[in-house]
Amino acid sequence: MAGFDDVHLSSSTVPMLTTVRQPLGELGRMAVSLLMRLMEGHAVEALHVELATELIVRGSTGPVPSA
Repeated sequence: MAGFDDVHLSSSTVPMLTTVRQPLGELGRMAVSLLMRLMEGHAVEALHVELATELIVRGSTGPVPSA
């Protein structure tokens, strides 16, 4: 089982929940920057932006079952 956003609750459960951490500060800065460019009438180069994420492996992730 895995979660998303690495909310505080994911490290407070038993077992602790494996999750994906997003760079929320960078995501917000990118959104504001793109919005400002649009409001100023500039073209936006990309309609799709990818930011790095981090997998935080915790107790809810176990070994791969044998076949």
